[in-house]
Amino acid sequence: MLTVSSVKNAKPKAKAYKLADERAMYLLVTPAGGKLWRFKYRRPAGRRENVLALGAFPDVSLAQARERREEARKALAAGIDPAEQRRAAAAAGVATFEAVAREYIAKSATRWSASNAAQVTARLEHNVFPWMGRKPVADVTAADVLAVVQRIAGRGAVEVAHRVQGSIGQVLRFAMATQRASMDVTAALRGALPSSTGRHFGTITEPAKVGELLRAIDGYSGSFVTRAALELAPLVFVRPGELRAMEWAELDWAATEWRIPAERMKMGEAHVVPLASQAVSILQDLRPLTAATRYVFPSVRSARRPMSENTITAALRRLGYPAGSMTGHGFRAMASTLLNERGWAPDVIERQLAHKERNLVRAAYNHAEYMAERRKMMQAWADYLDELRTRKSSTIA
Repeated sequence: MLTVSSVKNAKPKAKAYKLADERAMYLLVTPAGGKLWRFKYRRPAGRRENVLALGAFPDVSLAQARERREEARKALAAGIDPAEQRRAAAAAGVATFEAVAREYIAKSATRWSASNAAQVTARLEHNVFPWMGRKPVADVTAADVLAVVQRIAGRGAVEVAHRVQGSIGQVLRFAMATQRASMDVTAALRGALPSSTGRHFGTITEPAKVGELLRAIDGYSGSFVTRAALELAPLVFVRPGELRAMEWAELDWAATEWRIPAERMKMGEAHVVPLASQAVSILQDLRPLTAATRYVFPSVRSARRPMSENTITAALRRLGYPAGSMTGHGFRAMASTLLNERGWAPDVIERQLAHKERNLVRAAYNHAEYMAERRKMMQAWADYLDELRTRKSSTIA
């Protein structure tokens, strides 16, 4: 039987797994960190096992999930399939936000690329449907939308929050056009989120443009050392000062990890960067050239110093990225935005970014955890960047 504490402390693993409660209810924990309530049942006079979705934690608490399970059990006792009951309500004219959203995406697919449709769908599935998907679209309020987008912005994914708000607005306008809603409540939320363009460091988060940047880096014709630093920057997304001062002694080849000592970290805590196979390949290629020095990326003027703090930014300018469009620090914002958008657990992303834990209670037990998840995420991120690099711009959302 589950407790509130066991639900809160459930960590994602490489594969989805279940935590059983009582009376056939369980919590499904996904690799991306989702915690979904499920009720397993057999239809009246049926033999096949079925599963009913009861919502997602923490929006639906353990107590609320049990209440929904009991409602489903009462329906079964009356000879009614709870899933059929839910579908009948929808057929009776109760158009839920999720149903209308999926209809909107299906109708828009003829003018969208397949990847764009998939990305919008995933964005709503990860960030919206668990919280307001079952609500009648006509009853969606500005407060509902604000709660959803603030939850996203609260984990640091401000640009994703803006995109989600935009998608919700499109769905509501579609609902208005099909006479199932009377207004687009997102219009009342202008200015409610912090600006996604007012960041101090230029970055790129559109997948197509990320692919263009990676191809530009591949074609960099300057110093071999600088090119290697450019290639490694998006794969490790550390702070520029941490990257340029990387030392060969900090690399653990057997564990495929880069261990940065506390004195070199902004937050004063040692940090581990799991190295994807692509990152290892870049470092191995550079090794014969600079391994005799202390620094992986030594200065062109003196091997006893790391490369200049302006080297990466100057290289980006040489590649055609003007001030404000992309910086060395921008690789962190790029990774944070896209990893959040792709559904990775916020705690795992924040830990890899080496951000100071805002929640002191949570910090007490996750200071150095999530290593298995971080390792998996870093390799998946490197593979995704390879995919963006090789795609044609017209096929990327």
